Amino acid sequence: MKRYFLILLTVCLATGSGQAGKHPYEAAPDTVWNARKWTAHWITYPEGSLYDYGVYHFRKTFTLDAVPASFVLHVSADNRYRLFVNGQPVCWGPARGDVAHWYYETVDVASLLQAGENTVAVAVWNFGEYTPGAQMTLNTGLIIQGHAEHEAAVNTDASWKVCRNGAYSPVTEHRHDVGCGDRVQGARYPWGWETRTFDDSDWKPSRTIGRGQPYGSSTGYDWVLLQRDIPLMEESLQRMATVRRTEGGLTVPDGFLKGDAPLTVPAGRKVSFLIDQTFLTTAYPELHVSGGRGSSVRLMYAEALVKDRQKAHRNEIDGRNMQENADIFYPDGAPGRLFRPLWFRTYRYVQVDVETAGEPLVLNDLYGMYTGYPFRENGSFESDAPLIGDVWTAGWRTARLCAHETYFDCPFYEQLQYVGDTRIQALISLYVDGDDRLMRKAIRMFDWSRSCEGITTSRYPSRVNQYIPPFSMYWVNMVHDYWMHRDDPVFVAECMPAVKTILAWFATKVDERTGMLGAVPHWNFVDWPPQWPWDNEQPLGGVPPGGITGGSSILTLQLAYTLKDAVELLDTFGEPELAVRYETLRRTLCRGTLDRCWDENRRMLKDDIQGASYSQHANIMGILSDAVPQEKQAALFETLNTDPSLIQATFYYRFYLFRALKKTGGAERYTSMLQPWYDMLRIGLTTFAENPEPTRSDCHAWSASPNYDLLATVCGVEPAEPGFKSVRVEPHLGDLKSIRGVVPHPKGLIKVELKKTGKGIAGAVTLPEGLHGIFVWQGKSLPLTPGINPVE
Repeated sequence: MKRYFLILLTVCLATGSGQAGKHPYEAAPDTVWNARKWTAHWITYPEGSLYDYGVYHFRKTFTLDAVPASFVLHVSADNRYRLFVNGQPVCWGPARGDVAHWYYETVDVASLLQAGENTVAVAVWNFGEYTPGAQMTLNTGLIIQGHAEHEAAVNTDASWKVCRNGAYSPVTEHRHDVGCGDRVQGARYPWGWETRTFDDSDWKPSRTIGRGQPYGSSTGYDWVLLQRDIPLMEESLQRMATVRRTEGGLTVPDGFLKGDAPLTVPAGRKVSFLIDQTFLTTAYPELHVSGGRGSSVRLMYAEALVKDRQKAHRNEIDGRNMQENADIFYPDGAPGRLFRPLWFRTYRYVQVDVETAGEPLVLNDLYGMYTGYPFRENGSFESDAPLIGDVWTAGWRTARLCAHETYFDCPFYEQLQYVGDTRIQALISLYVDGDDRLMRKAIRMFDWSRSCEGITTSRYPSRVNQYIPPFSMYWVNMVHDYWMHRDDPVFVAECMPAVKTILAWFATKVDERTGMLGAVPHWNFVDWPPQWPWDNEQPLGGVPPGGITGGSSILTLQLAYTLKDAVELLDTFGEPELAVRYETLRRTLCRGTLDRCWDENRRMLKDDIQGASYSQHANIMGILSDAVPQEKQAALFETLNTDPSLIQATFYYRFYLFRALKKTGGAERYTSMLQPWYDMLRIGLTTFAENPEPTRSDCHAWSASPNYDLLATVCGVEPAEPGFKSVRVEPHLGDLKSIRGVVPHPKGLIKVELKKTGKGIAGAVTLPEGLHGIFVWQGKSLPLTPGINPVE
């Protein structure tokens, strides 16, 4: 077991948390098997259902005369897999997609091979009825294709051995939408199954269920194989921080969580201890134990402890308990056993409940293996206000925990990729890391999700179709965001058919009598203010007045706002006549809404034609869509931002509040409007929550928008033209005295370092080679060229 642990640690530290390099086994993208029918077959367990819950182990032993320079494998499975070579972990996958776009990973495992016998081993699991909401599936299966002739020895076929691991069963309480926990009976586990020397003579031969089929290679398809388009996930050692509470007379050695001192639970005892990571994380907990036959270890995970199902300050534990998901491990009494769940867990707190029988149980070690998309913190923001630095740290942690094989709305409850969340997350990724691959994947996947109506689903991949029409509008805005920030016209052109079908769908919903959106089907979610509560009978949660029956100023003007971006895209990508038609529609929507919803007495927009309520949301969209004349927009923003009687925007919709702030020339006030984020820090949150208290999720990336705005608004770094071919730097320090920001750009790093000097500003803007731009300050401008540009 110690040997296994050291091997695993070496592999994981090669990536490094927060500064991930290329995965040690990641190979160059495949250009051969992505376009031709595979010679390898999908294989499965030969007995029982292909669709029910089960964990399976597959093995293939083969002989090499010498170690090759490369040994490239293409690997996929359904639901998921973890690949080993000669006992050493290589990778897991496949990256989440759908059955018509089923990803496979490409890895080079030559460094793990030896002359003589070698074993490729794969754990495959199907969660059956407990499959996570974001996990698409067809049936249990595994496929491995060797890249060239000398790798074909490991092609999956009937010669592969397989067993069903009867040690596993699901833990289903508090499982939310992320799958089930793992219950593992150590006495039934085939320990060492992944190693070269394991005896698999009593295992069954695999059953083949068809050859691998990429797009265009077959007359009929099951899984349509597609080369993975994002890097392998990061995995790195993350020690747990501190024990906050013990029960049952247990004393935890000081060195236990450091890996320096084992914890022994005597026979016949029932004990518990509570670990506080001190910050929220996503990780695979790994527990090493010895002895303890007949004992049980229950691991429970939570974002925060609760009392009467309510959270308080996130540091509080007194009188509070765990009511969240769990794994249960029953040791078999042998030394050096390792428990690791099949899927990662999200936690700040981990409670370990141990009950021993006739033998003592030794807990040798317990730690986490952090995992997430391998983003790097290439961008940065510093100022003379330390609390803003804390906002940056918590925001980036939030964004990282909500980015894995797709973007997540939240890592604890759903792990689903929603358009509304993803638009904000993608901008954060571009500004802090510069890696656009996850953004491109998200845009593609929402395109794949379109229904026969033409609109996207609200979230994808998802086993349950859900439609939030306003999110389809935001998908169009997201395509525009990508167009502005990346010089990739081919990709954007591929998105234009979907842009057009979405616009066409909404055009049919316009009521010609009012010039506004009429009745719009599905769930027209806008935001989560308490005035728009959930309704189990109608799709009304977060839906403003008129959201179902028609005449909503908010939905109508969001469409007008989206049409501004759409018209630019259509005009650029060869649809000038359609651009004119939709610009005409935009003006119709603006005029109709202003005529029917403007309240001259209050000098603001009502939420709908009936005029029963007023919100920040309607007036934000009135500004962003230009329905409200530009000469009135600054005064309107002042009103909507200071009138407490209005329905208020929550953390999510404040992203659009800040867009309106910038548009009306008020960006100098941005840093004075961060109180909601300071309040979250003051109640012990280490990530940003879904909603103001009481919140469900403690980590929701739609609330991490300050990481974008500190660079795009305070530092003022934005594209001056599509493709980010030039840059506009218009800083807004507000009440800050000095700032220092770094923004990654495809050509290199943009650096902004500025300090107030009386009524002026001084410092420098540094641009990478090949990038030009303009610096703007209080109506004055100066050109920017590659290199250091002094500013005074």
